[in-house]
Amino acid sequence: DCAKTNKAVWVLDRPNPAGRPIEGNLLEKGFFSFVGGAEVPMRHGLTLGEAAMWFKDHKKLDLDLRIIKMNDYRPDDANKGWPELAWINPSPNAPNINMARVYPGSVMVEGTTYSEGRGTTRPLELFGAPHIDPDKLIKETLKIMSVDAKGFQLRPTYFEPTFHKFKGELCAGVQVHADTHEYDHSMFKPYRLFACLFKAAHELYPDFDMWSKPPYEYEHDRTPIDLISGSEFLRKWVENSNAVYSELDEYLSFGEKAWAKSISKFLVY
Repeated sequence: DCAKTNKAVWVLDRPNPAGRPIEGNLLEKGFFSFVGGAEVPMRHGLTLGEAAMWFKDHKKLDLDLRIIKMNDYRPDDANKGWPELAWINPSPNAPNINMARVYPGSVMVEGTTYSEGRGTTRPLELFGAPHIDPDKLIKETLKIMSVDAKGFQLRPTYFEPTFHKFKGELCAGVQVHADTHEYDHSMFKPYRLFACLFKAAHELYPDFDMWSKPPYEYEHDRTPIDLISGSEFLRKWVENSNAVYSELDEYLSFGEKAWAKSISKFLVY
């Protein structure tokens, strides 16, 4: 709209709480939706200003765009990458920095019938349902994820949503912690972690119908998890009992490398 009306856009840049790391596949053709409008991975590694420059280039906008840069911002440092700033909720379900770091994985729970913690004080940090055995789920998840199970902690937990999925029911599951001394931007891989949580849950509870059905975010035909993840790969990988972690890692790495190359000229920190 600003490009069409010849209005300048100034972006007062701010830190990305998830840091510089990139994770996730590039959204594939045929999977564009309200929740996926461009070929961007789930964890894009950009600041708001850098993302604005990428969109201007990608959409070929004739736009007067100015980025007001930050001083002393270190996006690869988990501590300096989020300096001493007050956390202001951008949404009722985004209450803290832990949620922001976990979100590139936990948002995909919206495409399942499991609870992501909406209706609790820790939304989008949880994964659970009444039938889960937390210890078994954690053990199986870490077994699947293996070498990449670093930079976070999984804590067995119980919670009772006051609204949304399983309202008023006691759920068991895990809380993902990216807010301890073990956290590291480069080690923590939330997309892969939640993919492995899905696969572990599917293998432990194969009779539970885990995928949400349409409609979802103005879409009435396509499967929600496919829209959120940007392809059919994640769902099919979870459902395939013979699929292994290296196949997921290889698929994601292809998109991650392509994205890293495409954004290199927009990085200002």
